[in-house]
Amino acid sequence: MITQTSQTVLRESSLPTVKLFSRGKVRDVYEAGPDRLLVVASDRLSAFDVVMEQGIPDKGRVLTQLSCFWFDLMKDSVKSHFITSKVDEFPAEFASYGDQLAGRSMLVLKAKPFPIECIVRGYLSGSGWKDYRKTGAVCGIRLPAGLQESSKIDPPIFTPSTKAETGHDENITWEQMVATIGAGPAEELRRRSLDVYQRARDYAEGRGIIIADTKFEWGVHNGEIILIDEVLTPDSSRFWPRDGYEPGRGQPSYDKQFVRDYLESTGWNKQPPPPPLPADVVRKTSEKYREAYLRLTGSPLD
Repeated sequence: MITQTSQTVLRESSLPTVKLFSRGKVRDVYEAGPDRLLVVASDRLSAFDVVMEQGIPDKGRVLTQLSCFWFDLMKDSVKSHFITSKVDEFPAEFASYGDQLAGRSMLVLKAKPFPIECIVRGYLSGSGWKDYRKTGAVCGIRLPAGLQESSKIDPPIFTPSTKAETGHDENITWEQMVATIGAGPAEELRRRSLDVYQRARDYAEGRGIIIADTKFEWGVHNGEIILIDEVLTPDSSRFWPRDGYEPGRGQPSYDKQFVRDYLESTGWNKQPPPPPLPADVVRKTSEKYREAYLRLTGSPLD
């Protein structure tokens, strides 16, 4: 742990008596039995696929607690890998690490992930907007002429991508997805992803937030397809405030845009090492993550 901007930041967990399963850009995952994993969301932040030296206060707690909120909200219709986020319900080997785990970790089922990122787009932004301007389509899906940046896409579209271990994920066609995992699973992942997105979109709009697009991951546990990883967070989604929304321009967002904007202004070549982040950029980014949590759940971060 390190202390930064007067708040405790967990940049990397350290559980030396527990077997590490994997360490990603943001999450540290530990073995928790033959059929379980313990997922710890750190405060690491990556931008342009490079992990920053500074962590963002409360980021990991927002990612975990917001994912838990959505898993619980959708549990009657969507089975997920989520078991519990209560430290006292974790296996005994994690009991001495409560200071690192509280509020930022989940005990989950160990599933076999599909090698596909399931992206749903409900608004035209980011790489989708760039693609549309060039081709009139997004990932090969033809859209009506005359759309503007941030225009609503109705109905939403499903655009899969590869799941890269390092570097950028790459958009793929529907045909490539079918060739990778088969027609039946591909159809099922598309149907489930669109359904979860539309339910979440309708809920969020009632809370003053537009979910412009989002990314889901799915896996197989005991022969059943379940929702895994994080879900509908500022890291996996593009959240916009509904107030002030206006097509024809980019929208303010509840994510790491402050970091991206700062890095773009420095002339950094987007290769390691990244430049240090100013304290105000770190603070504003943390505030945006917490605000998204408050708006969506109706409660301040625990």
